[in-house]
This record gives sequence, C-alpha cells and structure tokens, in this order.
Amino acid sequence: MSSKRETILAAVHSALTGTTGVSTRIYRSRVEAFSRDEHPALVVEPVSDIPDREAVGRLVWQLTFHVIILVRADVPDQAADLIAVDVHSKITDDPTLNGMLVDLMPGAVDFQFLDADKPQGVITLQFRATYQTGENSITS
Repeated sequence: MSSKRETILAAVHSALTGTTGVSTRIYRSRVEAFSRDEHPALVVEPVSDIPDREAVGRLVWQLTFHVIILVRADVPDQAADLIAVDVHSKITDDPTLNGMLVDLMPGAVDFQFLDADKPQGVITLQFRATYQTGENSITS
C-alpha cells in the first residue's frame, strides 16, 4: 500500500490533467532533461514532509511540493502565466483534495530564466499540504 504522501502527490498529478497548453506532458519527479519539443511541461515533485504529533497516535504532516512549469519563449514568464493560472486553480479548487487533506496553501512562486537556442523559463509554484496519519502507519 502506498504512503498517504504518495497518494496525495498522485492526486495532484491527476488533478493537473487538461492543464492549459501542456497536453499530456505532466510528469512526477522527472530527472531526465527535456527536449525542445517537450515544452511546455509540468513536473510535480515533493520537497519536504515534516510530521508533528497532534495527539497520542496521530501525526499532522506538512507536505511541501512543487509544480514546475517549463516553457520556451521569448518572454518565458509571460508564456507561462496562463499555465500558472490554470495550475493554481486546479490545485486550490478543493483545499481538501477529495478529503485527503486538512488544508492546502499556495506558497512562493520562483522564476528562473535560462539561455538556450530559445529562452527557457522554469517557473516553480510551491504548495503546502497538511494531512494526518496514524503514528505507526503513514498509509492512513
């Protein structure tokens, strides 16, 4: 059985289906380089998952994850803007993610611009998901 963290990340990945302009180019924790024709694309990846004891036998977790938008355009942040709007909407539409979360909060948005044959933008949207598990099991 998968951890609750993995189930949450899979649900986020699934919620991004149909995101403006990315087609099926939505990946989980992809480490391979992207070719030029694989843009725009999204990558969902965990950053940290920190527990705190709520009560004996119960943990409250703060899962921080990123949705990274990869684009190639003369003005990358402008080209990524409609994608970012759609990603934000799809993820924050249900702050409980179908009852799996206590809360979901958007975080920082970071911008990175890379020089290439066509400029590349890497826009990282950060989210913090709060969820609970048993102290002796991270599956429920």
